[in-house]
Amino acid sequence: MGCAISGLGLAPKKATEAVSEEEEEEEEVHLSSEHITMIKESWKVIQEDIAKVGIIVFVRLFETHPECKDVFFLFRDVEDLERLRTSKEIRAHGLRVMSFIEKSVARLDQLDRLDSLAVELGRSHYRYCAPPKYYGYVGTEFICAVRPILKDKWTSELEKAWKTMFQYVSQLMRQGYNEAEEETKRSNSVGSSRERPDKRNTAL
Repeated sequence: MGCAISGLGLAPKKATEAVSEEEEEEEEVHLSSEHITMIKESWKVIQEDIAKVGIIVFVRLFETHPECKDVFFLFRDVEDLERLRTSKEIRAHGLRVMSFIEKSVARLDQLDRLDSLAVELGRSHYRYCAPPKYYGYVGTEFICAVRPILKDKWTSELEKAWKTMFQYVSQLMRQGYNEAEEETKRSNSVGSSRERPDKRNTAL
């Protein structure tokens, strides 16, 4: 049940086409006013099936990238996709993710607020041990899930607009994740140096 993303590069690259995280971060992502308008208009239709979309996204995510289940303790050992489709926990988590997307769409006209929201989400994902490599997968599966819902309203330009938004948000989440990781490393480093005995004295 794969979903080809119209050659726009949202699907993870093959090993031979791999791009480093540093290169991804350097790539400037620009959300044009046209992108924002298209996203907001399409969201009015998508939000009518918000719970359904959330479930589809995560069932597809676990189907196409089963390693993602390692991040979710409740679903780690679940192999039956039908069980996932009817899981209250999947529905609840899907709704949380859809709620974040809804907040992101609402903040597209106030990017400073969107920036803060996405960076903080990235920081929380560090605490959940959910690394940045997974963030783009969610965008891929979201696009695959909503395209049939929008039917003839779906265009290559609309797809590009949603892809751009997910790239923008993913970069900010990665920034938040990296900040939290660095803070933890510094904190651990300070803690271990305090506990480390003074070598000048131990030599006596």
